[in-house]
Amino acid sequence: MRLGMVGLGRMGANMARRLMRGGHEVVVTDLSPEAVKNMTSEGAVGSSSLDDFCSKLASPRIAWLMVPAGDPTETTAQAIAQGMRAGDILIDGGNSYFKDDIRRSKLFRERGLHYVDVGTSGGVWGLERGYCMMIGGPKEVVEQLDPIFKTLAPGRGSIPRTTGREKMPGTAEEGYIYCGPSGAGHFVKMVHNGIEYGIMQAYAEGFDIFRNANKPELPRDQQYDLNLADIAEVWRRGSVISSWLLDLTAMALAENPSLSEYSGYVQDSGEGRWTIEAAIDEAVPVDVLSAALFVRFRSRQEHTFAEKVLSAMRQKFGGHLEPVIEKKSA
Repeated sequence: MRLGMVGLGRMGANMARRLMRGGHEVVVTDLSPEAVKNMTSEGAVGSSSLDDFCSKLASPRIAWLMVPAGDPTETTAQAIAQGMRAGDILIDGGNSYFKDDIRRSKLFRERGLHYVDVGTSGGVWGLERGYCMMIGGPKEVVEQLDPIFKTLAPGRGSIPRTTGREKMPGTAEEGYIYCGPSGAGHFVKMVHNGIEYGIMQAYAEGFDIFRNANKPELPRDQQYDLNLADIAEVWRRGSVISSWLLDLTAMALAENPSLSEYSGYVQDSGEGRWTIEAAIDEAVPVDVLSAALFVRFRSRQEHTFAEKVLSAMRQKFGGHLEPVIEKKSA
């Protein structure tokens, strides 16, 4: 299939590469001409503007947006829509707020355009591992796009089948699912990221306990000088709390057990807040998820080893870099 990729950042560029590896033709555009040039050298079809981008897409046009959530997505989606015609498809694969998806889908429907929201997980590793996708929008349009999702998804790989799924239909085992109407994809991804906050915080606090286990204030026979890198590594092998986040933690600790290159300043990208808001709307208690979010707020005031572990995980799975904080002069 021929489709367009708007935004060639950490994930957008690698998604375009994976699509091309899968035999799709990809038209690319980005605010950076250099990024477009680089992708063109790898086989993509470059474009110099959004109008040029739309003109190079075959009807029905398929444009996949991978730009930051909020105003950048809103502005870009509206601009792309101006160059599209009835029956064309606009996909938002970023981390948009699901209520924005609902609003945009209604607006574009009035113009005869199809809007699909795709919660995408995979970070900077997705090129090789594939991307887990949670999809919302008109079901018949999503089915039309299946070859694209199948190429981007991880596939079954070597993961053992879940007992009881042998006769269950669907694409979940391939790494992507249709969640429901507009907004459903980003709603599921939003909660996914809220859970991610909680899991990361649990690991971070555990390793902070280990790091402080040799404090002189503790009784001498209760002081332990623990090898954090080894603990992370052994937990990867047969432990009930093994996970990809633990794999990344083990990697970071093997590279530098003190994590001295991290300040412990931990950002939140929005989905954690939105998850808490959804929980409030539904009157669902989310003690762990809300606490994990508030710790990220606290990290911007004081830093513990736990926050360094969080920063390390975010950098490893998503390439998220800590902001440079200017020190106040005395």
